[in-house]
Amino acid sequence: MKKLMLTCAAAALISTGALAQSTVVTTTGTGHAAAVQIEPEYRTKIRTYVTEHKVHPVQTREKIVVGQPVPREVELEAVPADWGPSLTRYRYVYSGERVMLVDPSTRTVVQEID
Repeated sequence: MKKLMLTCAAAALISTGALAQSTVVTTTGTGHAAAVQIEPEYRTKIRTYVTEHKVHPVQTREKIVVGQPVPREVELEAVPADWGPSLTRYRYVYSGERVMLVDPSTRTVVQEID
């Protein structure tokens, strides 16, 4: 019986560790303007994608900033799958050499990837 319990406990710890390592995005705050925290390795992957795919920045009258909606005339781009499965529910805008992660339901910028 002790061996079974130890085996179950070990399996639980191993699966918890694997889960913690696979976490890419942490949402902090409440509401639609909650900040999204992205691990450094994924930030690098995103910047590399924008550079390699020669994504053209959008031009707007007003500056696009975290917590504010993106103007309606700006087209939101789909987030590529290799940015991580936790990010695919968002869209992005490349503006002023910054990638802005956007909640498509509200068009609100939730994170700036610098």
